[in-house]
Amino acid sequence: MARRRHPAAGYAAIAAGLVVVGALYSVLSGGGASASAPAQADTSVAQGRSLFVESCSACHGLYAQGTSQAPSLIGAGAAAVDFQMSTGRMPAKELGAENERKPTDFTPTEIYDIAAYIASLGGGPAIPDAAQVSIAGANTALGSELFSTNCAQCHGFAGAGGALTYGKNAPPLTASTPTQIYEAMLTGPEAMPVFGDGVVTPAEKRDIIAYIIDTRNEPNPGGLSLGRTGTVTEGLLAWLGGLGFLVLIAMWLTAKRRDHVQGESEQQ
Repeated sequence: MARRRHPAAGYAAIAAGLVVVGALYSVLSGGGASASAPAQADTSVAQGRSLFVESCSACHGLYAQGTSQAPSLIGAGAAAVDFQMSTGRMPAKELGAENERKPTDFTPTEIYDIAAYIASLGGGPAIPDAAQVSIAGANTALGSELFSTNCAQCHGFAGAGGALTYGKNAPPLTASTPTQIYEAMLTGPEAMPVFGDGVVTPAEKRDIIAYIIDTRNEPNPGGLSLGRTGTVTEGLLAWLGGLGFLVLIAMWLTAKRRDHVQGESEQQ
């Protein structure tokens, strides 16, 4: 006599089949990798939190809320952290002083972790990716025009830096990476204004970066740097130096002749 199949056996088989199909789809579509991404992000934020408490909280507060010594970083964004720390401006060596570029004591991974923690607090621009700072196909001629309009007043015509009011200085751009230049335009460090995408589009930012990088490979037009402003400045400096030298020679000859005349008068 044949064994009778239980009525629920068919449903169980269908359910088992759906589970198998779902598992296969998850594996083939990379569901395991996407599931690990949040865990990895959480780990980066946790590590950044630990580094922040150790190295930054003394000035910015235990929760980046700011203190009387340093501003709040809530809403500053990851790009601001990456710029300040990758250029060695932060942590600051002296409170209240204008921070200048110097070697950093942190690895890129540590900087990204701290940036991830600050970004987790909410707001602020993110660190630009490789595609955003790529200068492949950028228009250096347009970048030159944009740089002259928006940047040259402070950084000089070739990014060599310059003096500002109240004893401040616009730093040279000769050592800045494309990412750091992009981040500076996004965040406006120190006395620099913020050039948001509504003011300078991402494509125009890449054009400016391409122009800055291109000027580093150009020879100095007058042989000397002098801010790379051209032969007119160097010629003027040479003319003034030569004129000053001639004036000194004339004064020396006049003094010698006066002494000679005085000597003859005393002998008579």
